[in-house]
Amino acid sequence: MNINGIHRRNKSTKGQQAASVHEGARFPRLTADLDQTLEQIDMELGHSPDLKIRQVKIGSKQPIQAAAIHLNGLVNTETVNEFVIGSLLGITDDMLQNISATEDLKDYIFNRALELGEAQLLQDWKEVMLAILSGNTVIVIEGFDTAILCETEGGEARSVTEPTTQLVVRGPKDSFVESVATNISLIRRRIKSSKLRLEHLKIGKVTHTHVALMYIKDNADEKLVEEVRKRLSQINVDAILESGYIEELIQDKTFTPFPTINNSERPDVAATNLLEGRVVIIIDGTPFVLILPAVFTLFFQSPSDYAQRFDITILMRLVRYISFIVLILGPSVYIALTTYHYEMIPTTLLINLLAQRENVPFPAFVEALLMEGAFEIIREAGVRMPRAVGQTVSVVGALILGQAVVEAGIITPVMVIVVALTGIASFAVPAYNMAISGRIIRFLFLVLAGMFGFYGITLGLIVLVAHMNSLRSFGVPYLSPIVPLSSHGQKDAILRLPLWALNTKQASTKHGGISEGKKISTGHEQNLSPEIFKKTEGPDQAKKGMQDAE
Repeated sequence: MNINGIHRRNKSTKGQQAASVHEGARFPRLTADLDQTLEQIDMELGHSPDLKIRQVKIGSKQPIQAAAIHLNGLVNTETVNEFVIGSLLGITDDMLQNISATEDLKDYIFNRALELGEAQLLQDWKEVMLAILSGNTVIVIEGFDTAILCETEGGEARSVTEPTTQLVVRGPKDSFVESVATNISLIRRRIKSSKLRLEHLKIGKVTHTHVALMYIKDNADEKLVEEVRKRLSQINVDAILESGYIEELIQDKTFTPFPTINNSERPDVAATNLLEGRVVIIIDGTPFVLILPAVFTLFFQSPSDYAQRFDITILMRLVRYISFIVLILGPSVYIALTTYHYEMIPTTLLINLLAQRENVPFPAFVEALLMEGAFEIIREAGVRMPRAVGQTVSVVGALILGQAVVEAGIITPVMVIVVALTGIASFAVPAYNMAISGRIIRFLFLVLAGMFGFYGITLGLIVLVAHMNSLRSFGVPYLSPIVPLSSHGQKDAILRLPLWALNTKQASTKHGGISEGKKISTGHEQNLSPEIFKKTEGPDQAKKGMQDAE
């Protein structure tokens, strides 16, 4: 390359330069004028004080101006100083004279001088701005309309710690963090397979949130992966700040109390579901990843189920299912018995209950609403209160408040017992979102029991089961493998057989039917039905997008 041939544009006046910079923000490509490019980047970021522009001169005889641009706090400072700026300052005049005629200074820096494992050439203005805002360093050289992206993401980040919401007695103790790169590495450490696929997306018109899609080729159905890609690409919002945003936008059905997409902060859970043929979505800025498709029985499985003996696991799962039934039906059954169906209560117990209710001014239905409402307030206050006083709130709410309302004759002692048992049962469900669903459904059954007794509860159960049977999670029946019944799926649904009986299993998310006898290297049995899956309904937004396309 002939260094003397580099054309430098004439510098305009300050007013003309500012006007050209302001207009340049509308241009889709970079300009070859270094000063104009730097001024344009500075104005685009609002003259932000954390924008760092390090200008250097390449060579000494006929120095060429260049600049390294990054945002302070988003980059690894040592990487920028040593491998970016150090590489530019290390270019000597002899190196410049040896540049061949087939390459220019930009290509020489990109191919030979830059000591970084990840670099990329950029010409689009939006890509340059997104690279800077994502924690990368951009090199701009005078006389060239192409920038060099240097992978220098870093800054302060939370280290891998023990899970806070999904605790286990026996099993791995690491959890996801807010960094996508770290979360991907935690999964790859567990699945050392060349079939593990990774795809990157940017979602959010303002936040440009980094989203990663992971699945195992030949385990995950291609139609499922394509459906997930389509729904993610149709998201049109300004910001994605948590995995719950994406969960609500891509789920099949909005108006349902049941979660149709699972989430987890445990890498071992994500790895296990990948091996079962599911898809994992990792979102930057949150330690909770999304796992789909999800069925009802999946929310009652715990990571410790596969670290314990199968007989212990069977007992624990039965306890969880019974706890969920107590959660949604406990108070309503008590209301129905004490309000409409006295003949079903043993005589001795009935006399005691009537004696307790003698001085209580409210019916059982109002009692239950008051106690359940108070319990929800205490639960929410316990979550918001600092840890130092959180236990105090629990003691005051459970003991002092409970005893006070009984002594005041507002609530009967049996109602306090029923509500306390219901509250404890909600904590036995491993999935927090499923426990919340049970708490919502509980109030619906309270109303039905107060109005119609056991007839209302029976009607509510019929509607509830019918609603669950109508749900789909990316084409998979929500009650699978119970409905439709699958003998293979029953090996690890409500019960869990020994690991040696789970060696040969089915692929779990096949849209065109699950292949029989497929080997998957995990101790979990598949939870989904071998029925040919029906066409997915898709989320509301996806439906609208398809209608607009038509």
